[in-house]
Amino acid sequence: MTSMTAEITPQQMIVWRMLQRAQVQITRSLEVELLSRHDLAPAAYDVLLQLSESPDRRLRMNDLAERVLLSRSGLTRLIDRLQRDGLVERAACASDARGLFAVLTKKGEQRLTDATPTYLRAIRGQFLDLLDEEELRQCAAMLTKLFAQDSL
Repeated sequence: MTSMTAEITPQQMIVWRMLQRAQVQITRSLEVELLSRHDLAPAAYDVLLQLSESPDRRLRMNDLAERVLLSRSGLTRLIDRLQRDGLVERAACASDARGLFAVLTKKGEQRLTDATPTYLRAIRGQFLDLLDEEELRQCAAMLTKLFAQDSL
């Protein structure tokens, strides 16, 4: 082992790689389903979902970037595509001349509604149904512990 990995045991490295592979496998499966059935990438689904759950179906671009797993520039490119497809609109922020809102359109709301059963079926089949209630509770506890590090 190199000095960079010397403090990680082989078993720890196996667990880390398994976590990475599981996330990629689940995400790829979800992507195939959403793209083939609804022409919607998982990141686009997440943006539409975040907007649908927000007051007035709108969020400031900065707030939306914090909620989705995209860089600000990545979000801007995605919003450009969603706007071209008529799924979102941009609206000026009255309190901040430089601020913009992303706003879910009726067409975007319908695409989200249509895609949600596919999304739920995919995460059930690739993740939720593979674990029993105790395993899900343990998984939630572990993830909560990992995410707690993010708030420090």
